[in-house]
Amino acid sequence: MHVYITLNRPKVLNALNHQTWDDLRTAFEAVRDDGEARGVILTGAGDKAFIAGADINELAHFTAVEAEEASAGGQAVLNLVENLGKPVIAAINGHAIAGGCVLACAADCRLMAAQSGRIGVPELLVGVPFPTIALEIMRSITAPQQFPAVLYGGATFDPAQALERGLVDALVAPDTLIEQALAAAGSLTALPPAAFALTKQQIRVPFLRRVREDGAQFDVTVQELWEAPTTLTAIRAYVARTFKRSS
Repeated sequence: MHVYITLNRPKVLNALNHQTWDDLRTAFEAVRDDGEARGVILTGAGDKAFIAGADINELAHFTAVEAEEASAGGQAVLNLVENLGKPVIAAINGHAIAGGCVLACAADCRLMAAQSGRIGVPELLVGVPFPTIALEIMRSITAPQQFPAVLYGGATFDPAQALERGLVDALVAPDTLIEQALAAAGSLTALPPAAFALTKQQIRVPFLRRVREDGAQFDVTVQELWEAPTTLTAIRAYVARTFKRSS
């Protein structure tokens, strides 16, 4: 049995808010604990966005404590995906920005609808550093020679550019995206489950070691920068510029 997890906030481009992170955590925990669930297809509702970043309206009203809780919630979901002993297929149906890009990149396979949107991590453009787990997820899938530029440049890429950089594994026709994601899930779930789970764990050993060791060193400072008053101001300005260009 394959489980579909769909981000369903299309009016705000499926932006991630506190409740969405909580719902994702509940959904992935249920998959982890369900012996009948063989794999996950993760996608977004609508035809514009997979996940277009964080919900800026909610961020604008966060206290420091709420910001810390939201960050912890997001990192918990990423940990669940990375440690899930079952295949996760990201069916990227549109924009996958910031946290949406990172979540997609945590999947075992990433299929993106051709000509559907943009994908990337613009965090540094507004002075927001990456939690260790997010940075290591991006390192683990980005073409090595492209990795610094992807993070430093803060660019978002069209599907063809994303494929060149390793952000996605394949481009598919938009109207076949879910069909192709189901086929990819079927290929991975056809493998003996115990062997797949162990191999996934082995592949991620360097990644998980860096998260464990480097997180203790860097993530306190990351959180302080996220909570700084100047950070939210910069995020608002970036969002305003982005929407003005796209209008």
